[in-house]
Amino acid sequence: MEMTSIIAARDLVKRFGSFQAVKGISFEVEQGHCIGLLGPNGAGKTTTMRMIMGLSTVSGGTLEVFDIPVGAMTRGIKSKIGLVPQESNLDSDITVSENLKVYGRYFGLAANVIGERVPRLLEFMQLHERAESRVTQLSGGMKRRLIIARALISDPELIILDEPTKGLDPQARVLIWNQLLELKRRGKTLLLTTHNMDEAQRLCDRIIIVDHGEILDEGSPRDLIDRHVLGHVFEVGKPLPAALNGKHWEHEDIGDAVLFYVRSSDDFVAGLPDSADFIQRPANLEDVFLRLTGRKLREN
Repeated sequence: MEMTSIIAARDLVKRFGSFQAVKGISFEVEQGHCIGLLGPNGAGKTTTMRMIMGLSTVSGGTLEVFDIPVGAMTRGIKSKIGLVPQESNLDSDITVSENLKVYGRYFGLAANVIGERVPRLLEFMQLHERAESRVTQLSGGMKRRLIIARALISDPELIILDEPTKGLDPQARVLIWNQLLELKRRGKTLLLTTHNMDEAQRLCDRIIIVDHGEILDEGSPRDLIDRHVLGHVFEVGKPLPAALNGKHWEHEDIGDAVLFYVRSSDDFVAGLPDSADFIQRPANLEDVFLRLTGRKLREN
């Protein structure tokens, strides 16, 4: 069965004067899938998201959302997109339920539609007991859940999430992950940016890794792990055992240790002396991310 593309970018470019923030990238976001757009700070993720939402003009190439060029999106088309911003922009002077009602009116929803959706969304995000609380009385996790509920008030087909669980404790994070997975089961399309690689690995059907405005690679989390870090990681302390010298294992020097990426952990361990200092673990998406984008800290 052929997938319907909700977002289609072809040779997409964004320039700010002489600086090219997005350099001819092409990708698609399929209906009913969760796609992760991952990259370090300054990679071009936010710029790409702003173009998708129609908040920034396209400098070159094409970008369509719901088969319509972003520059021609009407108010009705934009109402099919729900946005969960990274920073909280809730109205702290009114209650939880009033935040949703006001947002519903922005979309021109009828009063009876708003009246039906608000309690249902509060129940879905487990905020029904705080319906009459003011935003200032909510925890960080509750505020994030309210922002997600607000993004759903227009019953959007596409939900764009920018760091949806940033700064939350594990319990709040898992609760939001479960609800996002439920939205995907209901046929909603999710486009996600996050620096939490566990979050991306749990939620995303496909991941697009970008840096310096270019796509480095894309695929399912499992495909990316198999392609770049093979399945198992051994962190071996220096100096390396003599048994590893001359062996052609894929590796990366990280200073006081060397990371070895191997498919068969048994074969690797068999070549190590009993005195070897090493840590073994399954490879994960964070290993892929660091291999592709580097380990140097970026502040902006």
